Amino acid sequence: MKPHLLANENFPMPSVAVLREAEYDVLAITETHRSMSDLDVLSVAVSENRWIVTFDRDYGELIFAKNLPSPPALLYIRLRSYRPEEPGQMLIDLLREASSLGGQFVVIQEDSLRKRPLPTH
Repeated sequence: MKPHLLANENFPMPSVAVLREAEYDVLAITETHRSMSDLDVLSVAVSENRWIVTFDRDYGELIFAKNLPSPPALLYIRLRSYRPEEPGQMLIDLLREASSLGGQFVVIQEDSLRKRPLPTH
């Protein structure tokens, strides 16, 4: 089963479209809750059981340093440059192995992937 995703406001809409074309359920903050705080985005992800997809590193601080509830997974993308649809395609390729990503804080870079277990509450 494909995870339900929550695309943070900084995630490009062309990539949201790519994910939706691949039949992922994606809630895009840009479409529904523009300018929502990171804390509120985290709360929505937790309450709706959605994996956060973001370019924003602040979620790590909220979850690990402030001990706030964790979403089912957090995919933090760090790319130097990219075309707007590339992160979506990158995630499609990565999510084929979604079972190994659940419960993880995943840092995605051009040439590496790091995972760290999310705290459970």
